[in-house]
Amino acid sequence: MIKIKKLIEKSKSADVEAQNNLGNCYFYGDGVKQDYKEAFKWYQLAAEQNYAPAQCNLGLCYEFAYGVEQNYEKAVFWYKKAAEQENITAQCNLGYCYFYGNGIERDYKKAVYWYTKAAKQGDATTQCNLGDCYYCGDGVEQDFEKAVNWFRKAAEQNYAKAQNNLGNCYLYGDGVEQDYKEAFKWFKKAAEQNYAPAQCNLGACYYYGDGVKQNYKKAVYWYKKAAEQGNAATQCNLGDCYYYGHGVEQDFEKAAYWFEISAEQGYTRAQIILGNCYKLGAGVPQDNKKAKMWYDKAKENGEEFDEELLELMKEAFNS
Repeated sequence: MIKIKKLIEKSKSADVEAQNNLGNCYFYGDGVKQDYKEAFKWYQLAAEQNYAPAQCNLGLCYEFAYGVEQNYEKAVFWYKKAAEQENITAQCNLGYCYFYGNGIERDYKKAVYWYTKAAKQGDATTQCNLGDCYYCGDGVEQDFEKAVNWFRKAAEQNYAKAQNNLGNCYLYGDGVEQDYKEAFKWFKKAAEQNYAPAQCNLGACYYYGDGVKQNYKKAVYWYKKAAEQGNAATQCNLGDCYYYGHGVEQDFEKAAYWFEISAEQGYTRAQIILGNCYKLGAGVPQDNKKAKMWYDKAKENGEEFDEELLELMKEAFNS
């Protein structure tokens, strides 16, 4: 309480740092009851005195409707003011707004401009974002080597998404020499931080023996972790494990359960497989209408019926 009283006293005397810090206390509920409206009030007072950290925080309030009605245009306005004062977080957030067209016309080149400014100051999130731009050729000429460079900088700061992205570069040989062991190493680092896409990739490494000795049980372990976080690709992979009895006891009902959860998220491979389950009566009651429904959903999403996959599943079901 003493800390809060002192902050309030300083804030009332127009001390911008104190106003911003008091806003933070209300925002996070640190020493006071959490109150986004009070946080917004103190951020605004400091922001209007050109204090960059408060301008960034005010932009955040407008972007995500903390204590104020959501307004992307006002978020961009305040992010710009802070970014022009070299505030790293604001530069990253402003780049994000340009990239997705939130509150401003989408402009990949301007996104790259602001990402680069923040990335050069060592911000891991922005380094990863900039790596994505180079990887996909958004706002810059596609350059896998530069993508790897930025992914690595962020990955070495233990940023999970960048570690997973770097793992993918090693897995496919994009911008680096293909190296399954290096891919496995980076996937593992990210997976251990509970990053679902990396858990899926790590499970696949164990499943196929890429960069590590094949181990279906460990594949299932990591697939489960990602599947329980709602990762559709992994839910489908986990369904495969139950269907074919890889790393777990064969169980068609559990397989169909995971295929359906994945299919309902629009994952086309799972939609095809679930259609096959209904066609065969594997783990679900045999139902040609439901089979066709799932085949049609997959077709709408660009996935054609796969006769060979049906035969493979039929063989496993009848064995």
